[in-house]
Amino acid sequence: MRDATTSGHGIGKSAETAWIILWFCSTRPHCAGRITAGTQAQLNSTTWRELSVWHQRAINKHWFNWTATRFYAIESPETWGVTAIAWSENNSDSFAGLHAEDVLVIYDEASTVADVIWEVTEGAMTTPGAFWFVYGNPVRNTGRFRECFRGMRHRWNTRQVDSRTCRMTNKTEIEQWREDYGEDSDFFRVRVRGEFPRVSESQFISDEEVTEAQERTQDPRVFAHYPLIMGVDVARFGNDQSVITLRQGPKIHYQYAYRGLDTIEVADKVRDLYLDKGGVAAICVDGPGVGGGVVDQLKRFKLPVIDVQPAGTAPAPAEFVNIRAWLWGQIKIWLKDADLPAGDRELKDDLTSIEYGYDKKLRIQMESKKDMKSRGIPSPDKADSLALTFHPIDSVVRPNRMARPVARRGNWAAHT
Repeated sequence: MRDATTSGHGIGKSAETAWIILWFCSTRPHCAGRITAGTQAQLNSTTWRELSVWHQRAINKHWFNWTATRFYAIESPETWGVTAIAWSENNSDSFAGLHAEDVLVIYDEASTVADVIWEVTEGAMTTPGAFWFVYGNPVRNTGRFRECFRGMRHRWNTRQVDSRTCRMTNKTEIEQWREDYGEDSDFFRVRVRGEFPRVSESQFISDEEVTEAQERTQDPRVFAHYPLIMGVDVARFGNDQSVITLRQGPKIHYQYAYRGLDTIEVADKVRDLYLDKGGVAAICVDGPGVGGGVVDQLKRFKLPVIDVQPAGTAPAPAEFVNIRAWLWGQIKIWLKDADLPAGDRELKDDLTSIEYGYDKKLRIQMESKKDMKSRGIPSPDKADSLALTFHPIDSVVRPNRMARPVARRGNWAAHT
């Protein structure tokens, strides 16, 4: 069983957590469990302290003993009880190896628990008698807690609790927040309504921006005069995808994703699409690493290829750290009028999952793929492929006219 609850402040999450622990330990002999919270202070002073309070009130309190780190059955302390553990990316293994017929895992303030801890916990959920409860204020619009209510909602029982519906909350303070911030503000959404913000503090592109673009349909006359640009993001790791994007002005025509292809096979796919569609003005390839092999092969085919170097100097060097950050900046501007494929969940997740920050010169710097993976977020392959299509194409190496392949189906761009 998996149960996820998002809520505003003061609804009694810690009390419910204590009740669950008492119920689980009282009804499942020789159970095992791990309890954690967003911070060690939260775990010690709120979550675990609340268990002590309700333990003293329980009619069967003589069955159990409460310590600073463990709650266990007196008759079998080694094999019957739950442990409070302050999570750390360096001790993620402490959330693995729960070997018991009945397993309990609870996250309090789950939005701030690192994704790597979630991944390790997954291994404990293979036991048929496993229960996993996660609670929190929805302060982040990315991460595994967010996905409980989005891409992974089919695996979770979900609840949203508005603080105004709870008897014990401070209604006067809530009304002051409504007057100060507005009922539809992100502050009120997170702290009272228990809804995820439209955009978190470090999120570069909001859900709302992408949703609006996916609901928008552009008249072909709006984009027919734009050049057709191809972006190629080449996979570097086993779970990543090589993605080819075809964009024409505000319109994404196609995105093709492939797994397990080597550089020769990716280059062949690009060439076939180039010949099939016709009218492609430039092919922008992520050149560093394995992408260099694709660039070299496309040059051999005499195609109009651009070797994009994401770490290079941005066209606006005072605002962006490098070309990659500048390209993502172009996506953010472009989304205001874009026509995105409706219902493409993967593209939406790619666009909204990446975070950003600033360097010492206050220039925008995008989160690296490595850092995203450390949060448990997959590489944004579709979004990176789209970003490549915004690279300036004045540097394209024009193929020899005599050597240029002839499109098999005419000028596709002219017929869109």
